[in-house]
Order: sequence, then structure tokens, then C-alpha cells
Amino acid sequence: MFLFVSVANAADDCLGYKISPIINLKQPEWEENIIQPLEHTDILHGDVIATLVNEFEITGDITSIEDGFCVALKNIDATIGYSDFMVQIDIFYQKDSCEYNAILQHEDEHIRAYLSVIEDNQNLFKQSIQSAAESITPVFVKNEQDIESAIDKLNEQLQNHPDIILLKQKIKADEEIRNKYVDLNDTGKTLKKCFK
Repeated sequence: MFLFVSVANAADDCLGYKISPIINLKQPEWEENIIQPLEHTDILHGDVIATLVNEFEITGDITSIEDGFCVALKNIDATIGYSDFMVQIDIFYQKDSCEYNAILQHEDEHIRAYLSVIEDNQNLFKQSIQSAAESITPVFVKNEQDIESAIDKLNEQLQNHPDIILLKQKIKADEEIRNKYVDLNDTGKTLKKCFK
């Protein structure tokens, strides 16, 4: 019982070492890969598969206290964006043909829609990460060798925070809305010109 109270008191002592972490937000470099599956696909003409990256690297602020160490969030390097867009075009369309290029143009519109989700939400990303980080309290560890696991615990708390979960859901919802908008506004005029 005494040990539990002692650890609890030490953890409470760490509250005084909480700092407001610095948030660094960046987007990954992305590339577009165009493939044509060897067999006909069940897609209409083409498709885009986007690879979303949402990674958080944290740096801890370590303070030595009487009974051990307080580990707080100091810096968060967040990478949110797309690293890869795989464009699939049905094998039916010969590379560099009018139809192939029309489909590629449409799929590039989808890529721009994905990228706009990231560009338009930069402030929201930063606010959500800051809000989540501000609610995470420092972790107490008795031994120096436990500091790394404390940093891992802080990172896990950050990624499982409701603000971060909601952020990921918002990205997915925006993707869906913007991609539907691209499809709704495509009259097919560019592709139809190829068949005249």
C-alpha cells in the first residue's frame, strides 16, 4: 500500500513538469504510379488507391526528481498526407491512346481531390494535435532505462486520443465527399471525344 501511494505521489509531482509541446506538421513527398493490371478489372475505366500516412514522432522532456524521472511531451513531429497514389487503368485501353489519356486525366482529378483534403485542413490538423497533446500528462518512471517505454506510452496516448481519432475520421469523410464530387462533375465529355 505504501509503495502505491509513493508512486502515485511521484506521478502527481510530475504534473508540475508538464509543458506545452511544440507541434511540427509536414506532408510526405508523394509519387504517382500508373499500372494496368494484366486482366480486365471490375472498375469502370480506372481507379486511384491513395496511401495515407499519419505518423507521430515525439521527443520527451525528461526531468530527474527525487524518486525517479518525469517524462513529458516536448516536441511532436507529425507527418500527415499521402505518400503514394496508385492509378489503375483497365488493360482494355492502350497506353497513350486517347481513351487512356482521358481516363488518366480523370484519375488525376481524384489525386487533386485527395491532396486538397490535406491542404485545406492544415489548421485543423495542428489544432487537433495540439489539443490532444495538451491533455496528456507527464509519465513517472523510477528507472532511467524505463524512459524510452514512457515515451512510447505518451505516443500511444496521443494516437489513441479522441481528437486524433476524430481527425482521421474527418480525413476519410472528406476523401469520400471530394471524390464523389469529382465523379458527379465528370460528364464523360473528354472520353466520349475519343469515340468520334
